[in-house]
Amino acid sequence: MIYVTGDVHADLGRFKGKAAKKLKKGDTLIVCGDFGFVWDGSKKEQRVLKWLGKRRYSVLFVEGTHDNLDLLAGYPVVDFCGGKARQISGKCHQLLRGEIYTIESDEVFTFGGGESSDSDARVPGASWWPGELPDPEELAHARKNLAARGNVVDYIITHSASNTVNGFLNMDRDHVNQLEAFLDEVSQTVRYKHWFFGSIHLDKVIPPMYHAVYQEILPLKGMK
Repeated sequence: MIYVTGDVHADLGRFKGKAAKKLKKGDTLIVCGDFGFVWDGSKKEQRVLKWLGKRRYSVLFVEGTHDNLDLLAGYPVVDFCGGKARQISGKCHQLLRGEIYTIESDEVFTFGGGESSDSDARVPGASWWPGELPDPEELAHARKNLAARGNVVDYIITHSASNTVNGFLNMDRDHVNQLEAFLDEVSQTVRYKHWFFGSIHLDKVIPPMYHAVYQEILPLKGMK
């Protein structure tokens, strides 16, 4: 089965809790951004990544705003489930922006990234990266892949929510970035069953087809 969870922020305890222990051999767990385990490249971090890559289930993630984009870019890009992904360690992969993967017969569109609300307090190249927001080529790549599927997928996995959803959650919000605008476009032009995202650190259903995920580990299928 495929499962989804929210921002992990390098909390290894999330992979040792009761919910994670129920995952079986051959299952897949997708993290909706802020994976956090690719951050400083230390030996300790490498040991943790090796441990994650050896789980009986696959660990997949899209990047958020607390992932080291420079370090991630150094990992090899491989063919993975009909798309391209970065292999981090063993069965642990980063799912790339604008790719569509066939996982257990389901078509899953992914798009990581976001916008840090505290970027002015971070250090460029050390704790913040301008590439956290997509460039025009990444957006064009996503549109091309979606068009090739007739703009139909089964599930959408992102870190950020669309502008419409963010506006619903915070009506006083008056800022829109290019990623949120693009995700609005996706919500209007693509047919899908359900959309999961992790940026708001809540476990919350947002009708009709959105689900904010954080601490919970939820089955991808069966969400209404």
